[in-house]
Amino acid sequence: MQRLRLLSPAAPRAACLLLAAGLAVAAGIVMAQTTQTGLRYPDLLAPRLETNANKPPRFSKSSPARNTEWGAPTTFALPPSGAGTTGFDATNAPDRPTTVRPRSGTTANAQANAQNSQNGEMSALRVTQAAQMPPTPPSPYQLPQIVEPAPANATANTATNALAAAPPGEPPVPAVGPIRKPLPKRRARSEEDPYAPLGIRVGAFNVYPSLELIGGYDTNPGQSPDGKAAWLYTAQPELRMQSDWSRHSLKADLRGSYTGYSPDQEPTLSRPYFNGTVDGRIDVSHRTRIDLQGRGLISTDNPGNPNLQAGLAKLPIYFVYGGYAGIGHRFNRLDLSVKGDAQRTEYQNSTLTDGSIVSNKDQNYDQYTGTFRAGYQVTPDVIPFAEASVDTRKHDLNADASGYQRDSNSITGKGGMTFKMRGSLAGEVALGYTKRSYEDPRLVPVQGLIGNASLVWNASALTTVKLSGASTVGESTIAGTSGVLYRDVGLQVDHAFRRWLIGTVKLGYGNDDYVGLSRDDNRFSAGVGLTYKFNRWLQLKGEIDQYWLRSNQSGNNYNETLFLLGLKLQR
Repeated sequence: MQRLRLLSPAAPRAACLLLAAGLAVAAGIVMAQTTQTGLRYPDLLAPRLETNANKPPRFSKSSPARNTEWGAPTTFALPPSGAGTTGFDATNAPDRPTTVRPRSGTTANAQANAQNSQNGEMSALRVTQAAQMPPTPPSPYQLPQIVEPAPANATANTATNALAAAPPGEPPVPAVGPIRKPLPKRRARSEEDPYAPLGIRVGAFNVYPSLELIGGYDTNPGQSPDGKAAWLYTAQPELRMQSDWSRHSLKADLRGSYTGYSPDQEPTLSRPYFNGTVDGRIDVSHRTRIDLQGRGLISTDNPGNPNLQAGLAKLPIYFVYGGYAGIGHRFNRLDLSVKGDAQRTEYQNSTLTDGSIVSNKDQNYDQYTGTFRAGYQVTPDVIPFAEASVDTRKHDLNADASGYQRDSNSITGKGGMTFKMRGSLAGEVALGYTKRSYEDPRLVPVQGLIGNASLVWNASALTTVKLSGASTVGESTIAGTSGVLYRDVGLQVDHAFRRWLIGTVKLGYGNDDYVGLSRDDNRFSAGVGLTYKFNRWLQLKGEIDQYWLRSNQSGNNYNETLFLLGLKLQR
């Protein structure tokens, strides 16, 4: 019993020593087998960390392996004992290059094997062992890499598409292929007309001058039932100007012409023509603007106009000039504007065939107009509006040659819409009602429906359709006639057979209602034209126009055919 008590305290120590020796021998055998056969036991010595990456458990730092009688330490293809699979790396190892994590495990193993093969750091056995290991997640402290997406026809989950053939005994190599660069952006096709004028730069303005020389033949230039034909010539200069400012705007459109006939007739039909407007806009603020316009017109009445005196030696010339000033402000989507307009109409004296002079001062008058307009922007491209205007006309003489007092007042209201639909249809259309009352009680008011339109429809890349409409109330010198209500509508279709060959078709209709006189005229027109563009500076134009007038009063109907051929120079 005494001997047993002496040995009993040492017995457990001896047992522990024997047990540790046995475990060491077993571990060495297992390690040797692992090295020879390539088997791995990832969970034998290294714990797997499946805990919170932000609060990882702490492990004591293990001592480095030492050489023993079993030989040099063996390197295992196992993850370090301090690295888990949750994304937290507690090994304090230096950052490794960030690799792209592919969509499938097969591709990940192939990329890992290719990288190890290129670096020459792993043997074929270690490559095989690493291929059997789960992919190591990237460190959360490394920035992600932007990867170009694979082509749509690529199969990411097929190993044969990710690996290329390699010589026997070598690890598989990923079939990366050439580096793919992003394709350059395709430039939008320019729709610029190669035959459009380039203009001339003058300071901050783009100026577009042109000159058109026209010759032709007119079967009835006098627009009478028994008119005589004559040759004609026309010189038509034009000047357009547009500012190029970051704020404000100024543009001008000046058109003129002179038409002569041979042989000339009585009255002399040769006459000048000019029509010019200058528009300006001052941007007071982002929402407030000031609109300005100046305009001028030089022309003659048509030879068949009943307002002309009998026995004229030449057509009298009249002048119209004026302008307006207005202010507009935009309240979010609501746009309000008001403007005042002043205009002067003045006639030259008429020269008769007997040499006498007849004054036309009774036709001279001033007109003052006030207009209020409200528009609401339903969408950026659709703006309905309502407009109301009042005006007054004051003649130089209180009564005309027939004794009628022709001063008058007018009120006009109309509603319409400006729109731009998908870049194909744009413009403005309006419909309304007007009434003009005269100072002389013998003159009945001129009233009726009116309409205005200015539309452009790009039916296709080659075809453009234009619609125009206008309604005005004109003065009259016929005794008992209050005035003339003019209504006109026109349709023009341009088609490009080639960019340098443009065909044109025109249709028109007009109605002249002589209020107070039982006369109503209907005017019709049709025409075809062809334009050949040599380049940006030179064009050849040909046109044939046909005009008809049909009146409810006999002796006023006529037909007219016009043949024109012109050369246009532009810059």
